[in-house]
Amino acid sequence: MDGFRFEVLSGSATGPRLGRLHTPRGIVRTPAFMPVGTQATVKGLTSEEVQQIGAEMILANTFHLYLRPGADVIERAGGLHRFMRWEGPILTDSGGFQIFSLARLRRLTDEGVTFRSPLDGAEHLLTLERVLEIQRQLGSDLVMPLDVCLGYPTDDEKAKEALRLTLQWARRSRAHAAADGQMLFGIVQGGFSPELRREATARTVEMAFDGYAIGGLSVGEPREATAQLVEQTCAGLPADHPRYLMGVGAPPDLLDAVALGVDLFDCVLPTRVARTGTIFTRRGRVNVRNAAFREDAGPPDEGCRCAVCARYTRSYLRHLFNADEMLGPRLATYHNLSFLAQLMEDARTAIAGNRFDAWRSEVLGAYVTPW
Repeated sequence: MDGFRFEVLSGSATGPRLGRLHTPRGIVRTPAFMPVGTQATVKGLTSEEVQQIGAEMILANTFHLYLRPGADVIERAGGLHRFMRWEGPILTDSGGFQIFSLARLRRLTDEGVTFRSPLDGAEHLLTLERVLEIQRQLGSDLVMPLDVCLGYPTDDEKAKEALRLTLQWARRSRAHAAADGQMLFGIVQGGFSPELRREATARTVEMAFDGYAIGGLSVGEPREATAQLVEQTCAGLPADHPRYLMGVGAPPDLLDAVALGVDLFDCVLPTRVARTGTIFTRRGRVNVRNAAFREDAGPPDEGCRCAVCARYTRSYLRHLFNADEMLGPRLATYHNLSFLAQLMEDARTAIAGNRFDAWRSEVLGAYVTPW
């Protein structure tokens, strides 16, 4: 793991903390939100624009890039960074969530996952070793092993079997190890049972991964359940390793998790809703297609420091969406990701000033529309 190091600058083991993740491709200040570039692109934006908004690390998806254009193609192009012209660190998810969403097209064994491609129906076998090999070919910096993802609700028997496979796969992945220049995370699963989550945390930590991800949450369960399981899991993770909560992107959920000691986040939410006209604001989510914004000369979000809010109005954004102009989704995407980058920057400032709780209360108290 040469070139990688995580340091906690301030905060507590189970509360909000300020950190730095050192990688060979640069430093990521935490807590941090990673824009999702599933297909080697953050939808609608260039790599330069993603950098401009303040993102220091992005996420790409092993499963999708394995199917198209292929790991061999990306390797011959010089790796994922050169392929997509992104100079900062990249985290690659194993694609477990995407594979397990193909319920009728996949089969699980102790060896790995057999599935049919949603692109052409061809059958593929992904072993634990092959998943890590694909990520080696991609040349990503932070890598994830294959795990079993469950939906909500899930009964305990299914959760126990999923945990058995996930832990077995984690052991094999740890034994295989990541390539030089890569940081291998363990993923804590366990469904929605506190007992299984506790077991999963302890047994995953025993394997001594370079960092730890919390998976299988924010899939429809009540927010209170998410917070409870995140708190319990963080309490069992080593304080000197980075913690990554997978698939969480709504601002209140991000702040709840930061308060519990999580360092890294990713989610498609800000880019997905942007493409249908929903923008993030300091008062909640707003759909700029609404007639109320027909002549609104104000910025998309009062107080936002992004380039979109500095130049354009809600009226103009509404016009772009209603005219089906591609610039509309691009501007909304740029704004939403900028909003989250600023939220994380402000969270870091508040933690450094020992006033995170008060700042968080102010932010949450300003929301007048639901997330």
